[in-house]
Amino acid sequence: MTTKRTPAALVLEDGRVFRGAAFGARGATFGEVVFCTAMTGYQETLTDPSYHRQIVVATAPQIGNTGWNDEDDESSRIWVSGYVVRDPARVPSNWRSRRPLDAELENQGVVGISGVDTRSLTRHIRERGAMRAGVFSGDDLASDDAMVVRVLESPKMLGAALADEVSTAETYVVPAIGETRFRVAALDLGIKSNTPRMMAARGIETHVLPSTATLDDLLAVEPDGVFLSNGPGDPATADHPVALTRAVLERRIPFFGICFGNQILGRALGLGTYKMRYGHRGINIPVIDVETGAVAITAQNHGFALEGEAGQEFDTPFGRAKVSHVCPNDGAVEGVRALEVPAFSVQYHPEAAAGPHDAADLFDRFVTTMEGGR
Repeated sequence: MTTKRTPAALVLEDGRVFRGAAFGARGATFGEVVFCTAMTGYQETLTDPSYHRQIVVATAPQIGNTGWNDEDDESSRIWVSGYVVRDPARVPSNWRSRRPLDAELENQGVVGISGVDTRSLTRHIRERGAMRAGVFSGDDLASDDAMVVRVLESPKMLGAALADEVSTAETYVVPAIGETRFRVAALDLGIKSNTPRMMAARGIETHVLPSTATLDDLLAVEPDGVFLSNGPGDPATADHPVALTRAVLERRIPFFGICFGNQILGRALGLGTYKMRYGHRGINIPVIDVETGAVAITAQNHGFALEGEAGQEFDTPFGRAKVSHVCPNDGAVEGVRALEVPAFSVQYHPEAAAGPHDAADLFDRFVTTMEGGR
């Protein structure tokens, strides 16, 4: 017995249309179409708040083999706007699976499409750049021209201020495991669940604050350190976190930033940002530590980057700073470090789940910084 497939279409703003079958919820959804090269960890990808308002293309051909469990979410919900896969698993097979992937997408109202030639689509995005797109199925499937018009009416990612949309509404605390050694104020710009867990394992009590938190809110925690998380949107719009970061630097409170937090620190130090052609999204992206020459294989998810070059030193209102990490694939800035105040950040994800874990020791470096070292 065969199940009737519901036709669906992925429509790009440049007029390219990819046909397939509905996967997950039926309807229409819009966002920036991007590709992720990870072969594992689709549940963590889908629940990463940094993917808010993005339609994610999985380059791995088979998706959904391990189903969906109740342990691996990186936040309280799926954040992607849409999901594009080539060959979805017919039946999941994993001892932790609770339901199929397409069932969870449908439960959360996420419109997806399967049966797409994702290799051709990925090549198109690499050549033309990430762009607006829409996934259409059911009653929303229409003529190509009509669907393109709807895509062109959707908002662009450039200039989008999205961190407030994914941030916690109320402060919450993740206690340390064992003895509490430090207290950290973490500004939630789209924080992943594994970040406070990584800190808790190192004796850190993490107070997760809304993205709108003021300096007084932050100082009320009496933090030994301040952390800025990953998150979605254009860092050029994040004036409030930048001002907050500058206030932290003025007070010489130890600072650590990841991904969006890296771009915020860079802006606070005087660097500009730009939108990348198609960004870095996956779990196999190399990064070079400029000072040591060491290479880490990292997880990344960003479509914007800081301006700068490997090893570049520059003046800031807080003393000298330098570009500390770089991606050898395209020269993109992957980290910055202040040389005269205790602050550093990286563009990649040392808290990556399910991995890789090459950069997990950056949390140890944050501990050392709070201890008074550099």
